[in-house]
Amino acid sequence: MSFIRTSVVNGVGEVILDRPKALNALDQTMIDDMHRVLTEWEDDDGIETVLVTSAGDRAFCAGGDIRAIREHAVAGEHDAVTQYFAAEYRLDQLVANYAKPYVAVIDGAAMGGGLGISVHGEVRVVSEKAVIAMPETAIGFFPDIGATYFLPRLPEGVGMWLGMTGARIRGADAVEIGLATHFVESADLGEVTDRLRDGEPLVEVLAGHHDRPAPEIPLRKVGEYFADENVSAIIGGLKGAVGDEWATEMVDLIEQASPTSLWVTAAMIEAGSRSTLDECFDRELHAAEQITRTGDFAEGVRAVLVDKDRRPEFAPGSVDDVDPDVVARIVGVV
Repeated sequence: MSFIRTSVVNGVGEVILDRPKALNALDQTMIDDMHRVLTEWEDDDGIETVLVTSAGDRAFCAGGDIRAIREHAVAGEHDAVTQYFAAEYRLDQLVANYAKPYVAVIDGAAMGGGLGISVHGEVRVVSEKAVIAMPETAIGFFPDIGATYFLPRLPEGVGMWLGMTGARIRGADAVEIGLATHFVESADLGEVTDRLRDGEPLVEVLAGHHDRPAPEIPLRKVGEYFADENVSAIIGGLKGAVGDEWATEMVDLIEQASPTSLWVTAAMIEAGSRSTLDECFDRELHAAEQITRTGDFAEGVRAVLVDKDRRPEFAPGSVDDVDPDVVARIVGVV
């Protein structure tokens, strides 16, 4: 059984993500099937555009199949962990370098791996129902899928903010900061995708959709508090903002994260700011192999996705107690 469906009509190849019970989380079969299909379509002269959509309205793709990765990691099946991430990053690289227009339509949750198969594409259409986030630090992991390349290239501080806190943003804000390219009201998405399926030119289909809600991200505050890669300094600045409700909310989010993951994330984003996309993927694969062997990863996934008690016991429990050598070993030098 495949969790993706495909069709080719009017020169448009469509991939429909169809694993609704898991919010389209990418398992190994979905990654392999999607890579195979996209590779075939790239060489098919009868296909001019690729469209990626979801069969359900709750999620575009809520991420990777992290529960399965945890099971492999806990069982010591590290080759399976490497296989999964290597295949996922290979798919993301294919999307990033795709030779034909690649259009992702996001009308629900798009997190983690869901951004890997959308943000790297040429056109990312979002609605007011889109919920975009990189929530990995809360599960003892770090933003991957090429995020260490695109996060530091967002407006000042935004990448570090999204990566450290796992904060969720809506569609209009995704366009504002560059994670998405077009905003279309959810009520109009059906018409837009139908016109795309009919083979109408992208420019014409999206031409009438210029308006979007006002942005909600406090860009000035984000730039002020998250322009550093020193985790302790960022937290200190937020805690020092007495009376700033937004800063307090960010502290609450950060305190739910693995302290080790926070330092790893900051180091990976900083390194990614001066790396190519391919270099970022190489570094991410090394880091993924290393961090999935830690107790924080097993504990974080347990607390958030398995037992769902939301009470992980990370070790160490404070950012000031994280060993820099452990962070350096996870991040590596690529």
